[in-house]
Amino acid sequence: MNTLRQDARTVFHPLSIATHWATLVLLAAVYALIEFKGIFPKGSDAREAMKHWHFVLGLTVFGFVALRLLLRAAVPAPAIVPAPAAWQQRVATAMHVALYAFLLAMPLLGWLTLSAKSTPVPFFGWELPALLAPDKELARSLKEVHEAIATLGYALVGVHAAAALFHHYVMRDNTLVLMLPWARRWARKPAPSTLIEG
Repeated sequence: MNTLRQDARTVFHPLSIATHWATLVLLAAVYALIEFKGIFPKGSDAREAMKHWHFVLGLTVFGFVALRLLLRAAVPAPAIVPAPAAWQQRVATAMHVALYAFLLAMPLLGWLTLSAKSTPVPFFGWELPALLAPDKELARSLKEVHEAIATLGYALVGVHAAAALFHHYVMRDNTLVLMLPWARRWARKPAPSTLIEG
C-alpha cells in the first residue's frame, strides 16, 4: 500500500493570477498608446489623450507589480512538476528579477521624466507630486533611458512568453498551467491523504 499526499497549492493564488494577466493587458495598452500616437498630428486632442493614458496606465502597472511582489512574499508559489533542473531555476529567477525590475523602473522613469519636464503627472483625475525639480537636460536624458529600456522590454516579454510555451510543449511540466486563469477548475481540494492500493 502506497500513500500519496497531494499539495493543496496546485495553482497560484487567484489574486496572483489576476494581477499577472492584468499587468500583461495594461502593458500591451501602454505600448500601443505610445507606439500609435503618431497616427494623429502633434497637438491634436487624440494624440494628447493617448499620451495621457500612456502615463496613467503606466503608473497603474507600477501598482499592480507592487501588489504582485507583496503576494509573492506572502503566499508561497506552487511547485513546478516535474521539478526543473537547478540551472533552469537559476535562469528563471534571473528572468523574473529582470522582468520585475523592468516593470517597476519604467513607470518610475516616466514619472521622473515628467517631473523634470515640469509636466503634470496625471493619475485618474489626481495629479501626483513631482519627484524632481525642473531640468530640461535631465528630462531629455531620462526620456532616452526610458525609451531604450522600453525597446528592451519587447525582448524580455517575448523571452518570458517563449519560456512558458517551451515549458508547456517541450518540457511538459505545469509551469504555464499554474498561471492560467481557468486552471483552478482542474485543482482539487485534496483530502488530508489519498490512499492508492498497490
